[in-house]
Amino acid sequence: MLITLRNFIIQILIFFVVFQGISFLRETSMLSTDIKINATSNLLFTKVPTLMGETVSLNSQGKKTILYFFAPWCQVCHVSIGNLQALYEKNEHIDVIAVAMDYINVNEVMDFTKQHQLTIPIALGNEDIKHAFSISAYPSYYVINEENSIIGKSMGYSSGLGLYLRSL
Repeated sequence: MLITLRNFIIQILIFFVVFQGISFLRETSMLSTDIKINATSNLLFTKVPTLMGETVSLNSQGKKTILYFFAPWCQVCHVSIGNLQALYEKNEHIDVIAVAMDYINVNEVMDFTKQHQLTIPIALGNEDIKHAFSISAYPSYYVINEENSIIGKSMGYSSGLGLYLRSL
């Protein structure tokens, strides 16, 4: 019994180390956390159209901001978007913007939004945004501080707690 428990714990540790290693390698394709978004940066997107016909800025408006890049066909996005919605609803000190990418038409994004009952601002991304933010997989997250510097990043599923902890 003790040997079985020890073997199980060792297997969990090995899985955790391998998972973290793969995550680290995937995230190396993302932007560095020392990049500052400002007027001279190619990351300055201040008038991105939204699903509701308005525009939104993809930089900080005086609050920490989480940019969540997703695709409506992405199954992991379907699983993780609820965590982002909960973070948005429970934390007034954090701005959250979901950026739809690689969609066929706006109706596809609208269906995704309705399916998950989202109230998060949904920006309609494009290839320029995808390239500028080095988005290579979905979902991808960036956390931007009040001074418009990238302070956190992640790729793949993240729990609500994980999202919150990255935004601290």
